[in-house]
Amino acid sequence: MRTVAARRPLSLQTRLLWTASIALAVFLGATGYALEQAYRKSLAQAMRDRLESYVLSYLSGSDLTVGGELILPEVPPDDRFERPQSGLYAGVTGDQVSWRSPSALGRELPFSMQLDPGRTRFEGPIQSNVGGVYVFSRGVAWELQDGKEVRLTFHVAEHESQFKRQINVYRNTLLTYLGTAAVVLFSVQFLMLLWSLRPLRQVSNDLERVERGEQESLPDRYPRELRPLTRSINDVISNEREQRTRYRNTLGDLAHSLKTPLAVMRTALDEPSGIDQEHRATLAEQVRRMDEIVAYQLARAAASGHSTYSAPLPIESHAESIVSSLEKVYASRGVICEFEIESGARFYGEQGDLMELLGNLLENAFKWAKDRVLLTITQQKPQGFRRIGLTIQVEDNGPGIPDEKRELLLKRGVRGDERVQGHGIGLSIVTDIVKSYRGELSVDQSDELGGARFTIRFPPVM
Repeated sequence: MRTVAARRPLSLQTRLLWTASIALAVFLGATGYALEQAYRKSLAQAMRDRLESYVLSYLSGSDLTVGGELILPEVPPDDRFERPQSGLYAGVTGDQVSWRSPSALGRELPFSMQLDPGRTRFEGPIQSNVGGVYVFSRGVAWELQDGKEVRLTFHVAEHESQFKRQINVYRNTLLTYLGTAAVVLFSVQFLMLLWSLRPLRQVSNDLERVERGEQESLPDRYPRELRPLTRSINDVISNEREQRTRYRNTLGDLAHSLKTPLAVMRTALDEPSGIDQEHRATLAEQVRRMDEIVAYQLARAAASGHSTYSAPLPIESHAESIVSSLEKVYASRGVICEFEIESGARFYGEQGDLMELLGNLLENAFKWAKDRVLLTITQQKPQGFRRIGLTIQVEDNGPGIPDEKRELLLKRGVRGDERVQGHGIGLSIVTDIVKSYRGELSVDQSDELGGARFTIRFPPVM
């Protein structure tokens, strides 16, 4: 069955940066849109005022003859009215009157609208054969001497190209300024986030130093908002250490308190008495089992278990001291141990746990090996993890362990061969310690030496 890897959550800094950046982009975009719309309205109003001023100029310079003929000013309000394709057009429509400026000749412009006197209209862009145009129209009534009224509508139109050109210039300028403002604001915002989140990063770094054993607790130099958190963390660290010490001392006291009564009982069994042989054997077996329990509890007391806040221990020097002692014990058999230990390999935990792990596994290998034992230690350093992973392998060239006995072998009190002396609790102690560190212990056959291979894997820590 395939499993989908959980997606790592984004960091606080990344979340805040994304949130602030999106808010900044939305704000600047909305600001740019609002400013452009305001400028567009302002530009349209300016065009309306300009076109209306042209209409009023034509009105003020125009007149009607007695016969109703329209006389326009000789000089237009803008010389572009005289140039074809200038983009500025004028026209007059009304009762038997139709006039176009030289610039509007041959153009189909929207000058057909008739307005009531005093009414004005501004609209656009209106499509024509010259493109989109903005048109201002004004209706007027001219009274002749005979009392007749002539209704006319003055029109002035301007091509939309100038309007678009001004909008584009403004938009480009606006984008330049807003883009510059965005870069500056994003940089300021990034620096503010770095400065604001610095105490949190300091807490994380200090906590890593505590875990590595470089300092005892978190210092009291954080902002007041974080002090309750750091005090609580320090309390957890202190309580963990105190609880581990109490647990170790309690087990040690219990085991030591049982040693003397057991010694007395063993001595009594060795002396001649009225106890028959069958009961003597039964009592001896129970005393032996109690003695094994005492030895096991003493070993557990020495092996204090997983601790989050422990200094890293160099492995090679501890392994050398254990192997040196074992080679002397098994000197008559000529067993030697080879090392393949990665340079700088460290164990994050208690020294007693490391000694129990290496001591039990190596002693077991020395017992069963013909003449050769191999200790291999490697580290795993995946990116993004706070603490490295560790793999410990102990191999021998002994007879190996059958598949059906491998699981049973890790249970308390079970020995690979009843003829070999020992309490049978060494590997169960190793199992307990490995579990306390959230690791894994496996047993298989050595590819290189042919005997048993014990592998301990401690995963990296986020």
